[in-house]
Amino acid sequence: MLRAAGYGKGDGALALIVADSVPAAAEAERAIVLAGAEFRGRSDWQGAIAGRFDHAGPIELVAAEVQNVASDVLVAALPRIASLRDDLGARIVVALDVDQIDLVTAALFGDRVELLCAPTVADRTAAFAIGLAGSSQDRLHDKKGDGESAQLRQLNEEVARISRVLARLANEEKRPGGVADRQIAYAAPPTAPGSSSWTSSEIRKVIRARRMRDQFFADGLFEDPAWDMLLDLYAADLEGAQVSVSSLCIAAAVAPTTALRWIARMTEAELFVRQPDPFDRRRAFLALSEQARLKMDRYFAALRQSGLDAL
Repeated sequence: MLRAAGYGKGDGALALIVADSVPAAAEAERAIVLAGAEFRGRSDWQGAIAGRFDHAGPIELVAAEVQNVASDVLVAALPRIASLRDDLGARIVVALDVDQIDLVTAALFGDRVELLCAPTVADRTAAFAIGLAGSSQDRLHDKKGDGESAQLRQLNEEVARISRVLARLANEEKRPGGVADRQIAYAAPPTAPGSSSWTSSEIRKVIRARRMRDQFFADGLFEDPAWDMLLDLYAADLEGAQVSVSSLCIAAAVAPTTALRWIARMTEAELFVRQPDPFDRRRAFLALSEQARLKMDRYFAALRQSGLDAL
């Protein structure tokens, strides 16, 4: 049940905490204050299931502490949390454990959702501050003619002007007699649409080769989560296998929170698509989109035509 606290105390963002654990709620409240928001209330997870989110103003931020919460409770409650985003535009920051990734992402993922695996207070504070900054920008766009909006328009115009100047300079350098850096052409040979002729076994060898580098160089030196996930999904596609969100996080070879951010980014870019598990609503799968599959086909076909290996 929501316990209201200090409604109407100022112009701070209306921040709600959903948590059962007192220590987790305390960490979330501390982070909310550090991020410059006002803590306005807390609901436990049973209250969330019932949809008891009483509020005296627009909800801008929800801190959902799901660590150590029973799976059946989350299955019932997370759609209610999602409704706060979908219906009210609230930004949701979820603190979760690694073994909860599939369950949480089946209900909460994408726009206005930030997923933090085993976060510290600092992690929460940063996520809350970023979320509130986005909310502030939304409010600025809703207001016409105020001072801040006028300053934003002026700034946008100045950025556009600088971009035009840079574009003109670039065009000057391309003219005969202009000065430009020497360009080295590594363009791929033209390829026809269709299969790359690579097998999933060959793609898996590429993935293993990439992981072997970490045995000889410092950790983090070769982090490339977007490409590692594309390779994993491409191999799975060739195998006719399904890949869960948690499995793809492992393939990314970075911290789970970082992997989840990249998955969200790749989904927004329409390179990944989510596929609900028809037999288990607590899980969703990820796959390459049609355009991503076509790009991977053409890339590997170009490598084969050029006599190159993929790394």
